[in-house]
Amino acid sequence: MMSFARARAATFAAFMAFAPGAFATEAVGTLPDASKIVSVGGSITEIIFALGEDKRLVGRDTTSVYPAEALALPDVGYIRQLSPEGVLSVGPTAVISLEGAGPRETIDVLKKASVPFLEVPETFDREGILVKIRTVGEALGVADKAASLAETVNADIEAAEKATADIRERKRVLFLISAQGGKLMASGSGTAADGMIRLAGAVNAIEGYEGYKALTDEAVIAAAPDVIMMMDRGNEPDPSAEIFANPAIASTPAGQAKRLVRMDGSYLLGFGPRTASAVRDLVKELYGDQVAQ
Repeated sequence: MMSFARARAATFAAFMAFAPGAFATEAVGTLPDASKIVSVGGSITEIIFALGEDKRLVGRDTTSVYPAEALALPDVGYIRQLSPEGVLSVGPTAVISLEGAGPRETIDVLKKASVPFLEVPETFDREGILVKIRTVGEALGVADKAASLAETVNADIEAAEKATADIRERKRVLFLISAQGGKLMASGSGTAADGMIRLAGAVNAIEGYEGYKALTDEAVIAAAPDVIMMMDRGNEPDPSAEIFANPAIASTPAGQAKRLVRMDGSYLLGFGPRTASAVRDLVKELYGDQVAQ
């Protein structure tokens, strides 16, 4: 696994002192002024709340929906469609952003503003969560609190993973990001869905490519999933009828058994302090009484 030091070195520029009016850079270490933070990325916001440092927050992005108290903060925009004006309108002294925020033009403008910009790396595994916690804690000047939280989260995820240690027949899971109009968009490797499937002791039914990709009927049949998994967006109708009416899915073990698991997206794919709980819930959905108690 990637160590914390290597992750930071690979992702961030060296930390520099910020004089008043200095240009922003990717900051490593304790931010010079962390009194007014804009948090971009649901897991970053969750970590700040879990550290008990939410009083510093003056804004959050649209994906930051947990805990409920976060919704009272000004919304500066969707993580991949940010505008410099939206982020800077709340007067932050620093921005802490999950890796992958955009568009690139906006991030470049923010990095040239007189506000430090910290881009936190993300990998979809247990170590990646710990890196995020430690990085955010160090940035806020509460490294000791972050170390304690990271230790708790690490132990919790390890315990959740052990629940499937004795499972011999691993479920094959097909994660669909979209199934509109019969066009199936599925998750390959290197995604949050793939990481969660692995943590839950299952196998990603889609192999051979990274990211998300449209599937042919032949690919679905060859994948032979035991379970279909999707995000539950809350305000959308149950997609079960459409999913199982798809001829390719209907011919798979998942289609024949009508096995569809839906979970809240920020909970399932957040890779933050709640991940251990999400893993346990997913394990129960996949394996039921087979799992260790």
